Amino acid sequence: MTRDDLAFAFAELCLKAAVPVMEVYATDFTPEQKADRSPVTEADRRAEAVILAGLEDLMPGVPVLAEESFEAGVRPRTGDKFLLVDPVDGTKEFIAKNGEFTLNIALIEDGAPTAGCVYAPALGELFVGAGAAYKAAATPGGALERTALSQIATRAAPADGRVAIASRSHRDARTDAFLAEQGIEHTIAAGSSLKFCRLAEGSADVYPRFAPTMEWDTAAGHAVLAAAGGRVETPEGAPFGYGKSEAGYKNGHFIAWA
Repeated sequence: MTRDDLAFAFAELCLKAAVPVMEVYATDFTPEQKADRSPVTEADRRAEAVILAGLEDLMPGVPVLAEESFEAGVRPRTGDKFLLVDPVDGTKEFIAKNGEFTLNIALIEDGAPTAGCVYAPALGELFVGAGAAYKAAATPGGALERTALSQIATRAAPADGRVAIASRSHRDARTDAFLAEQGIEHTIAAGSSLKFCRLAEGSADVYPRFAPTMEWDTAAGHAVLAAAGGRVETPEGAPFGYGKSEAGYKNGHFIAWA
């Protein structure tokens, strides 16, 4: 399979896994708290089970790091090629029921995300990225219609000033300082990995992140953004990589640029 084929296969898995996610979303569910005090719901576990089963059929033997399995102690050796899964990114947004949560799958090769899918089921927005980046309207449980995919790309910096996109739930003083240093006056807020996708589709120009994240939080969005012509770097301008087993797969700070 080509990387494009894989990205589309990831999208089909996300569409399938979104069915139990939306079933939970429609109920008066009770959030739980993980050991790191981050929230989790039954939707995370049910979606991850669907995705992991699908990935085993799609790419048997390829190591998978998935958020809830990782929390339970399932930590395979990753190597040069592995998969990252976040079954529900933006759990705080899921709990708030504002729609800004996503399902995420990404392929990592030699430290870089080379194929990925981000799906926001409550918003009906699907993003895929590999050789190019695409967006489509999509319904949970529906079929992926490739003819419905529209290619997206990042934009050049506007003459009247760049627009930043920042975390709705994790904005901090260092983010504000970065925006001031860059002379960026207009900022929009969004949750989950959608921030990468807004850069990829040309709705914003930069996404600074100084709060903690894990590799599965960023990989799929990074893949979409890279395929659309953007990049993700450390604040010092170095490439932002994956497979940081020595750090427990925790990310450092980063800046995503259109």
